[in-house]
Amino acid sequence: MRILIIHQYYKRGDSAGGSRWNEMSKVWREQGHDITVLAHMYSAQTKKNMPEFKGKLFAKEYTPDGIQVRRVRTPENYDKNYFWRALNYIAFSFLGFLSCVFAWRKFDVIVASSPPLTVGPLGKWLSIFKRAPLVFEIRDLWPESAIDTGVLTNQRAIKVLYRMEKTSYKAATRINALTPAFKTALIEKKGIPAEKIWMIPNAADLEKVYPGPRENEVREKHGWGGKFVGLYIGAHGKANHLWQLIDAAKLLRDDPDFHIVCVGNGMEREKLIAAAEQEGLTNIQFLPSVPKSEVRLYLNACDVSLIVLKKVDTFKTVYPNKMFDSMSANKPIILAIDGVARELVCDQAKCGTFVEPENAQKIIDAMKMYKSSPEVLAQQAESGLAFVRENFDRRKLARDYINLIEKEVVIRH
Repeated sequence: MRILIIHQYYKRGDSAGGSRWNEMSKVWREQGHDITVLAHMYSAQTKKNMPEFKGKLFAKEYTPDGIQVRRVRTPENYDKNYFWRALNYIAFSFLGFLSCVFAWRKFDVIVASSPPLTVGPLGKWLSIFKRAPLVFEIRDLWPESAIDTGVLTNQRAIKVLYRMEKTSYKAATRINALTPAFKTALIEKKGIPAEKIWMIPNAADLEKVYPGPRENEVREKHGWGGKFVGLYIGAHGKANHLWQLIDAAKLLRDDPDFHIVCVGNGMEREKLIAAAEQEGLTNIQFLPSVPKSEVRLYLNACDVSLIVLKKVDTFKTVYPNKMFDSMSANKPIILAIDGVARELVCDQAKCGTFVEPENAQKIIDAMKMYKSSPEVLAQQAESGLAFVRENFDRRKLARDYINLIEKEVVIRH
């Protein structure tokens, strides 16, 4: 099949960030499918557009696996504020449409992965012009997520986004929801027929993230020594609310045995660093994003994985991908997220401890429990590893995904 994947954040090589679609597209390409990806030129690491495309609105490159990536220029002030982020989304949709609609290239199916929600209308119009069915993927519930976290307050903008959402669902032949809660919300709140919805969730890259020695070059490089390390790795944005980890560090400031590490980038990062410095906290460390190949080493070097989000109802519906990376690295999870994530980690995988979101005292209570109970730590780590290998192998789920596309979308179109 000839497949167009619209994923604004499609990574280049081993750069930091979510790798769901890099892995999915690689598996599909290995199966012989012709893959084109539409993405932006912006690099989250440098916070600039890729330098080799200087002065260009459109560019084309190929991955080592033979996947064509069509990149378009977007504003570089992505992390400055939400106005610039919205402008970035709009620019991607407009230029992305021009990049693909005039290309002499046909597609059997178009897959648009949201957020941002603007890829939905982009996918709709490209599906019309290219006469190809659309699969619309929901990685996060928008606009609810932006509203609940306080990112989006303008009522006119909210109405526009709800119309955009409705249009995208209607245009799609099938909708892929990444969690059971997303699927339930689409059926009960959005009125989408159940038979129109799939669920191929986030998963583990078992070939890239796997168990390894705790005493490695990362622990030595950053001077963690014999400390008990809780590691957060991921975005530093408003939704992640890493202020709860600052609060935890304050409570632990007189206990030299514990250390909190935050790895990643985002709009809140500089504010968090400034707050830690103002408080004189030496037991919390902020490190920049690392390539995917190094994520394993950081997880191996820590003692427990800290997975946190802001305390809002919308986040009860999510499966953060870092849960699966943590399980793959054989690490137990301290989870400050309620809902389906709690059910998966605590009830199904039995590989972690739930704590109330934004409750710093509970976070450090859990860290102290794991330090004093190494047998619990080891048991939960092994349980999570076995669970993720059995149920969330991304290569297997990628094959399931393409089989659904072929049988329920392309053949019927």
